[in-house]
Amino acid sequence: MRIATPPWTPDTGASRSVALEVLLNGPISRSDIARKLDLSAGSLTRLSTPMLESGLLVEVEERADGRAGRPSRPLDIVPSSQHFIGMKLTADEVLGVTTDLRANVVDSASARLSSRDPEAVVRVIADLAARLAAGVPSVTALGIGIGALVTDHSVVRAAPFLEWTEVHLGAMLEAATGIPTVLENDVVAFTESEHWFGAGRGLDRFAVLTLGAGVGYGLVIHDDIVVDDDSGIGLVGHWPLDPFGPMCPAGHRGCARSVLTQSAICGELSLALGRNVDYAEALDLATSGEPAARRVVDDAGRGLGRLLAAIANLTAPERIILGGEGVRLVDVARSAIDEGIRNDRDPRTRRLDLVTTSGDNTEWCRGAAVIAIQRYVLGKRI
Repeated sequence: MRIATPPWTPDTGASRSVALEVLLNGPISRSDIARKLDLSAGSLTRLSTPMLESGLLVEVEERADGRAGRPSRPLDIVPSSQHFIGMKLTADEVLGVTTDLRANVVDSASARLSSRDPEAVVRVIADLAARLAAGVPSVTALGIGIGALVTDHSVVRAAPFLEWTEVHLGAMLEAATGIPTVLENDVVAFTESEHWFGAGRGLDRFAVLTLGAGVGYGLVIHDDIVVDDDSGIGLVGHWPLDPFGPMCPAGHRGCARSVLTQSAICGELSLALGRNVDYAEALDLATSGEPAARRVVDDAGRGLGRLLAAIANLTAPERIILGGEGVRLVDVARSAIDEGIRNDRDPRTRRLDLVTTSGDNTEWCRGAAVIAIQRYVLGKRI
């Protein structure tokens, strides 16, 4: 049975803007809210009073702001008032987390896939959702992140790693779980997580680059993510980096996909050493100075530097956030990355502000939960 989710705020206008400001930046003083939203003190009081009376907003401990007069009573939300489930769907397993309204992770779990048949995958997701839901009073919405083309936040249009086309996964999951469900491309979800609650919060423009099984790219400008019907194809993976590099499966020589993915790095080093090497060992060998590993990893690092330079030259982000399960490359190949950036950037440009995330798979799940939070908070299709 579909759960009826009550609206977050009474309307979609100024009240929602106030509540959203508190969600993203609270605890926050009334004066800061009024300044950011260009509201008078009287208007803010009129808007916030019903939300305080309903319990949507709360006043928290008084704090002195360094000025004469009464201490301020900042406004905040109650993060534990709502809970969300976020999941990352891969070719082999489903990873999941439960979060509160601020995307703080409460619990996590995972389950293996025995089949890629959509009905079988839905059963695994539903079972995992039930396990996660058992640990919280209720679940407001379920978000699924998937490395695929997704339309209408419900239909998997194409997911090559699962061999899926036109799978109505959202409707199938809602029927199986009874929880309002939203789907999104995993890189879009990851970008929105950094936008609302991560290293991109408060920035006018920033970019995201993810490394792992693929290469993903996200961009936020003027507080809005840049997306269109092609989001999910992985177009940045076709970006040329090395005219003499290896060939990718799509026939491109030296593109990002053939240089920066985990499989590309492992394949090059395995060929050089004459044995199979996984990603962790490849980076460990490079760190220890093994010559072949150092060469392969530094080649990837220089390619990454060139890609970062291209992103900076084309979009001028205030910050570039690097994440994904392959992000350790940034630390191991940092000198080579800097070399690649220097080669393609004017020497007069500012140093790039690069921020790396943990690379834990929880990041992908948290991103999916943020998509569910956004759909609930912004009143979109759940």
